[in-house]
Amino acid sequence: MTSIAINLDRINTAIRQSESDSQRIPYSVQLLAVSKTKPAEDIIQAYRAGQRQFGESYLQEALAKQKQLSCYQICWHFIGPIQSNKTRQIAAHFSWVHSVDRIKIAKRLSEQRPGYLPPLNICLQINISNEPSKSGFQLDELADAIEQIEKLPNLKLRGVMAIPQPATDYEQQCKPYRKLFQAVSALHRPEIGTFSFGMTADLKAAIAEGSTIVRVGTALFGRRSA
Repeated sequence: MTSIAINLDRINTAIRQSESDSQRIPYSVQLLAVSKTKPAEDIIQAYRAGQRQFGESYLQEALAKQKQLSCYQICWHFIGPIQSNKTRQIAAHFSWVHSVDRIKIAKRLSEQRPGYLPPLNICLQINISNEPSKSGFQLDELADAIEQIEKLPNLKLRGVMAIPQPATDYEQQCKPYRKLFQAVSALHRPEIGTFSFGMTADLKAAIAEGSTIVRVGTALFGRRSA
């Protein structure tokens, strides 16, 4: 086994254990391999070890890798900040977008999604820690944002994404995720059931508080070059 395959097995084991510890349904949490800045060869190693979902943040880098890896059945997720001039290519080349942080971007993605593709799966980015340096919807904007986005024909709203302020204490890691999960649950919209939160350092807390997609990069591929 390659080191990436060994790492992948270790991460999946940790996810399954966290599911069990939190009395979650087995295999209810999906691993998204964050492959930004990593070469196509690393993605191939993870793919051959069973990984199919990969997340990219830098558009031009991602498009180059998609072209190089077009023979593989990879589901590509865009997880980085979105500039207006990048929406056309994102809409055309990804199955998921986790970082929709304003209505303007959602409208552009819907308008620019090619008609031969199914609706684009999206998550709304929530600024759960109210950090001035981060973009995203506030919790009190969520209901109105959902209402507007559901009118867009070429998008499928799947859920929410958040990256809270880092914390080392387990309970402090849990709090923002719990707050977000409870806020979405209170809307009584079961079709909006994707919770894209949790990374290597807070994976256990995220799964305990309802995450359905955890994003892991360094623990799988090693330290990034950028």
